[in-house]
Amino acid sequence: MIIEKIINNNIVSSFDDKGKEVVVMGRGLGFKCKPGQEIDMNKVEKIFRMESSEELEHLRSVLADISLENIQVCNEIIAYAKNVITNKLSKNIYITLIDHINFAIARQREGIHFTNALQWEIKKFYHPEYTVGLKAVELIKQRMGVDLSVDEATSIALHFVNAELGTEMSNTIDITKLIQNVFKIVTYHFQINIIEDSLNYERFLTHLKFFSERVVTNRYNHGEEEEFYKIIRMQYPDSYECARKIKAYVEQEYKVPLPEEEMMYLTIHITRILKDHQGENSPKTKE
Repeated sequence: MIIEKIINNNIVSSFDDKGKEVVVMGRGLGFKCKPGQEIDMNKVEKIFRMESSEELEHLRSVLADISLENIQVCNEIIAYAKNVITNKLSKNIYITLIDHINFAIARQREGIHFTNALQWEIKKFYHPEYTVGLKAVELIKQRMGVDLSVDEATSIALHFVNAELGTEMSNTIDITKLIQNVFKIVTYHFQINIIEDSLNYERFLTHLKFFSERVVTNRYNHGEEEEFYKIIRMQYPDSYECARKIKAYVEQEYKVPLPEEEMMYLTIHITRILKDHQGENSPKTKE
């Protein structure tokens, strides 16, 4: 590989064997070097490949002023996350996480602290991501000697949720709040405590993550299976009525219509949640 551009002593730009531009990291990789020289592959620690030239340029600008140690610990966190989170992560996570952790470390060293109001929700709804956040705090303490708070673990977890859903941070926060409110509607409608250690709960939670993302971004799939929808409405009237309340909430809060296809999937998942309560007294709907 040939050095195309030197970003700093540890970061250079180059092209891979497919002719795609990449960013290459390694201690002293650019020190006393010039464009056109061969890269010392023995020093290479990480090769960053992004989806677009704009993302690559953004990455270069982020890496230019950040210490190698900060980048290394972020790379270690992302490597750990890939073994914990099953969903594919956007390569943008390298940009957002490195930038966030760099500022988080700087804030901590300056004695600036903050609290994350969504800590409980993130821990509950995004357990794998929260696990990564806790591991990140642990690694930062081990590698950098900086003791970040649990609130920072929550913020780091949110960056991984963003990378899974491909959304902005503001959207992820709205998605998390919407999931919480949907569960509240189901709990209130049937006057039940949802059993959270069941497969049906996990399936519903997974569905709600992507349902909420579609609501927040107003991107729906519209089906054309009216006969199937009619069967579901007739077979599960109580669950469908609960779904109607969710629809009313979504349309009032987010000003977007909820397609019948979304209603059907909500109805099916709500019905499965109720099956976890078989053997108990039949839940009474509260009007």
